[in-house]
Amino acid sequence: MAVFTEVSFDEAAAFLSALDLGQLQNIKGAAGGIENTNYFVDTDQGQYVLTLFERLTFEQLPFYLHLMKHLAGCGIPVPNPAAAKNGDILHKLKGKPAAVVNKLRGHSELAPTADHCAGVGEMLARMHLAGLDYPHHQPNLRGLPWWNSTAPVVLQHTTAEQGKLLLGELAYQNHIAESSAYRTLPRGPIHADLFRDNVMFEDGRLTGFFDFYFAGYDTFLFDIGVCLNDWCVDLPTGRHDAGRADAFLAAYQSVRKLTAAERTLLPAALRAGALRFWISRLWDFHLPREATVLQAHDPGHFERVLRERLAHPVRMTA
Repeated sequence: MAVFTEVSFDEAAAFLSALDLGQLQNIKGAAGGIENTNYFVDTDQGQYVLTLFERLTFEQLPFYLHLMKHLAGCGIPVPNPAAAKNGDILHKLKGKPAAVVNKLRGHSELAPTADHCAGVGEMLARMHLAGLDYPHHQPNLRGLPWWNSTAPVVLQHTTAEQGKLLLGELAYQNHIAESSAYRTLPRGPIHADLFRDNVMFEDGRLTGFFDFYFAGYDTFLFDIGVCLNDWCVDLPTGRHDAGRADAFLAAYQSVRKLTAAERTLLPAALRAGALRFWISRLWDFHLPREATVLQAHDPGHFERVLRERLAHPVRMTA
């Protein structure tokens, strides 16, 4: 989350009142994340998150907002976008697309245990199944085509050795995407960014997933790889944590069994997840946008994760 567009107290108050969300009591810009403008807002009716979208368009946003509505209706604990009197859940504020969702209870667990990872794995599988009948389709906008187009832009900010690693991995991922095994992978709407700070817990119990604005139609395995690369690694080194990963995968498979192709391609998916976020963090770190509150992430972290995935592949047995 970040603040690129300033919204005054009076502007937010009028906006929230028009949505019948009550009288504004407090508004605070949210730090963390780097894509959209976010404010935590409290009214006499509840706590909400107000988002102004800085990159996503009016045409792209219905996919994300209606996906949250769909998942919420299926019992998945996700933020539920507030509707106007005419039923619209996509709004306009300061000339930009905007949405308001309820703030989830609890806090992010930034030092997860195996139990936390199991909770995430189980809920992710439930989310994947719940999304199978979601009628809208939009590709993962940060998928392979984006990696291919963005890699040449960020290469100038890498060393020769880093560039060789990045281009070599990109070639490998293009090769995997053309394989027959990859074409058989189960697909549907995925979160694609389910890091530790995008999940809430209260008293040890998972209370929700949020920040769906990187979601898209892609392989479920990519979603799993992204999660394992964050929830089940040692952050300083990027090394795999087998105990947490086993708990995550066992809980996931208690709801949805992985296919043979998914088990085979798990090492490639872990490398893909690391590459995706290495590229995007290089881009955001070296080509930043101006913002009032902005915390750029260290791109070196996912370079370390990728090197670990190459040196120590994580393999699954049947």
